[in-house]
Amino acid sequence: MEAASPAGPAAPQPRAPGAAGGLGSLLRGLKGQLCTWSILKTVALGQMLSLCICGTAITSQYLAERYRVNTPMLQSFINYCLLLLFYTVMLAFRSGSDNLLHILKRKWWKYVLLGLADVEANYLIVRAYQYTTLTSVQLLDCFGIPVLMALSWFVLYARYRVIHLIAVAVCLLGVGTMVGADILAGREDNSGSDVLIGDILVLLGASLYAVSNVCEEYIVKKLSRQEFLGMVGLFGTIISGIQLSIVECKDIASIQWDWKIALLFVAFALCMFCLYSFMPLVIQVTSATSVNLGILTADLYSLFFGLFLFGYKVRTSRTSVVRPQESAFGSHRANSEWGYPLESCSSTSLLS
Repeated sequence: MEAASPAGPAAPQPRAPGAAGGLGSLLRGLKGQLCTWSILKTVALGQMLSLCICGTAITSQYLAERYRVNTPMLQSFINYCLLLLFYTVMLAFRSGSDNLLHILKRKWWKYVLLGLADVEANYLIVRAYQYTTLTSVQLLDCFGIPVLMALSWFVLYARYRVIHLIAVAVCLLGVGTMVGADILAGREDNSGSDVLIGDILVLLGASLYAVSNVCEEYIVKKLSRQEFLGMVGLFGTIISGIQLSIVECKDIASIQWDWKIALLFVAFALCMFCLYSFMPLVIQVTSATSVNLGILTADLYSLFFGLFLFGYKVRTSRTSVVRPQESAFGSHRANSEWGYPLESCSSTSLLS
């Protein structure tokens, strides 16, 4: 019997690697780079911080919409007091160079500036809601990320790749476009100057958030987490207390206190305290830039809760979110063409 020829129809034909093989190898390579313990840990810790920010948003929204309580400085003041009672007292009982008095003798003025930046960042962002739309605040708040990267470059000697610089350029282009769109929209309803003031306040607040976060990363990695939180608690309490007595005395006196309002204040303070306490831990294993990128999902979580708890409705024709009631931070531009997504008034949004 004659053997079959290798070139015959029964022999398997060799296949050259095609596009499918190349795509598969690319996906496997991306999976190997993205699905690492370091990346997954960063994402998980960032989402934990986002949930804390979402908690502050929900409690603030309930206070504002259900009980007409608009006292963001009082809410921040309670958080700083908790930091003072826990971390500052902890520093007071330490010995040596980590003692509270020793730290104050050497660098008290630096922590005064840090506390001022942290307190005023919160105040400027909340103040901006009276002038511009919540959508603009949400988008322009991302301006803190390129500012943070620039400060990290000079202060922390962080280095970035070309793709990072391209992303920063795109972010700055988006910020400029957003400000221009706000000015044009404001001209239509004769509120262009107010909108511009609001956008400037957001940009200033986001820049102060970046300053606070860079200082936090430096102190946490070079010194200690307890020193950062203790000093922020001490000077944040003093500065926010002074500012509180100036700008919110009438608002606090008009509050009709009951157990529900008190419970919401406690819940807000606990969420903020957890946010301030956990963020240095996350920064220790990542960086301030990674943390700020990770907590961007807080707006998404807040939106989901707003749909179920506050009756928000999504208009697909304008890709916006419409609130059934007026803004939690004032009735500014109630007839604006923009929708109103839920926005947190908390710091380390970031803080910041």
